[in-house]
Amino acid sequence: MASTDYTRRPSAAAETSALAMRLHKLWETAPGLYGFLASVDHKEIGLRYIVTAFAFLLVCGVEALVFRLQLSWSNLHLLTPEQYDQLFTMHGMTMIFLYAGPVLSGFSNYLWPLLLGARDMALPRLNALSYWIYVCAGVVLYSGFAVGFGPDVGWFNYVPLAARAYNDGPNIDLYALGMILLGISTTVGSINFVVTFLRMRAPGMTIARVPILIWGTLTASAANIFAIPAVSLAFLLLWMDRNLATHFFDATGGGSAMLWQHLFWMFGHPWVYAIVLPAMGMVSDGLPVFCRRPLVGYSVVALATVATMVLGFGVWVHHMFATGLPGVSLGFFSAASIIIALPSAVGVFAWLATIWTGKPVFTTPFLFFASFIILFTIGGVSGYMTGSVPVDWQLTDTYFVVAHLHYVLIGINVFPVVGATYFWFPKFFGRMMDERLGRWNFWTMFIGFNLGFFPMHISGLMGMPRRIYTYGEGMGWDWVNLVTTAGSFVFGIGVLIFIWNVVKSLKAGAPAGDNPWDAPTLEWATTSPPPPYNFAVVPTVASRHPLWEDRLGTVEHSVIGTGAVLEHGREALGTTPLDAEPNIILKMPGDTLVPVFLAAAMTVLTVGLALVNWLVVALGVLLVGGVLLAWLWPDPALGETAEVRHD
Repeated sequence: MASTDYTRRPSAAAETSALAMRLHKLWETAPGLYGFLASVDHKEIGLRYIVTAFAFLLVCGVEALVFRLQLSWSNLHLLTPEQYDQLFTMHGMTMIFLYAGPVLSGFSNYLWPLLLGARDMALPRLNALSYWIYVCAGVVLYSGFAVGFGPDVGWFNYVPLAARAYNDGPNIDLYALGMILLGISTTVGSINFVVTFLRMRAPGMTIARVPILIWGTLTASAANIFAIPAVSLAFLLLWMDRNLATHFFDATGGGSAMLWQHLFWMFGHPWVYAIVLPAMGMVSDGLPVFCRRPLVGYSVVALATVATMVLGFGVWVHHMFATGLPGVSLGFFSAASIIIALPSAVGVFAWLATIWTGKPVFTTPFLFFASFIILFTIGGVSGYMTGSVPVDWQLTDTYFVVAHLHYVLIGINVFPVVGATYFWFPKFFGRMMDERLGRWNFWTMFIGFNLGFFPMHISGLMGMPRRIYTYGEGMGWDWVNLVTTAGSFVFGIGVLIFIWNVVKSLKAGAPAGDNPWDAPTLEWATTSPPPPYNFAVVPTVASRHPLWEDRLGTVEHSVIGTGAVLEHGREALGTTPLDAEPNIILKMPGDTLVPVFLAAAMTVLTVGLALVNWLVVALGVLLVGGVLLAWLWPDPALGETAEVRHD
């Protein structure tokens, strides 16, 4: 391993311009179809994640509106029971697995290296692989639905209903194997985030100086590494029960249906926080910008983020209070479900204090971020209620739980994501989104959401069960459901206004400049949009708010315009995990088709298993093995890593 000096600095504007040209040539993605398939640029991958996730959001929104029409009044027959079961199953699966998690991965993929002062994620090829597997998993999950054999047992896929005796088609096999494929995507992506946090922070960016978005995504990623194997194992065992005559979940053969629920919810509840904590990080970083002051209680919020996820691993049984578990178990998990509200409340009070002590500027991003606090509180309170065993026994499997779920998934995910889009859109594309249209967008979505989903609490308290295809007249639910359906359509109009604003702003948005919001973090120190290499020289960080140091009276100052020059090929600076001291220069890979080929090979293997066609399975194994060999084959272009020499 060679030793090298990383401290050469540009001495003049002409040299800086020449350096930028050399770096651009080194880091830019190849044009055309090859570049599209082979790119490992974190910014391109991040935008693809966001666009793909929003496409899935629109699909699941259409599914929801169709079955909301079915439920808008008693005794309607717009759908058959089979169609309804497939629609609500695919709606839930799409919203939870194909939208909520991946869209946050998209924002984090794009923003992390910029926030950390790095040139790319730590493992660029793994980053590309995670996206392509995600796309392939979505195709597999929807392939059965497209030919009339969609999953029809709910996104939670409970056995024995999911067993071969009750579902003899390929639908559940496709669902199980598609979810395993998606789990691989999530796991490799999570590993990439953890390694990036540990090794790619700019010099001086200690763990006490990283933005809260970093803490949110890091915590979610660490949790995914532990939680995803549980649900992947459950789906694999289910596939084996259905196709290899095992009896893991078959009580008549010595198995247990309860095992499925434990394995699923051991993953399911940490996953809820995994799709919430990065969104909370967006609010924690975006809201202070429009309050013109730093976030109140940074350290406490960061600790609360980690504590929420740690406690999240100990509350999964509150999804199973009605299954006849022992009283001691119920008491323990009920207490854990109530205690977990404490770290969540820390964030709420920090955001309120930031608004109260700041000077709020009522822009569209601020409105979305501030409304999140209201929706987060409503969703948290309804979840806190179901943490009590006696209350849960009354409310389980009613529309009250559906209301809570949507306040969590939409209120605590979609609203921050839309706000984050308005906030970081100038950085992504160098243009501002339309502010007037944005306000129409906000109020339509906010009013439509609460009109559509708050009445579900009422219908649930009135005894309306979830997952019903229709209901008889005289139940007292007609008008509540009609209001819910009307609100859902208003919310859908708000989403369409948002999409229109994005399209319109891409073509005719006002030029943004590098830092239109006067924000304090490193991503705003680059051009908008950023160059392929992010930073011409590696910045050195001295505080949490490197662009606000003068106004905050910070004693030490960050150095952004000058710093480490890395231009001998694609190079990135590696730093120590705790103190972010430079200690290695990393050689980064360029464009490569290996990730997309590996994703395709894994899809062939998945299809073979779904069809129980052992020839296709064997072909898939050979393809995967061959592509992995190409992946691991030494690349002379990467050369050797170099240790940093400290003078």
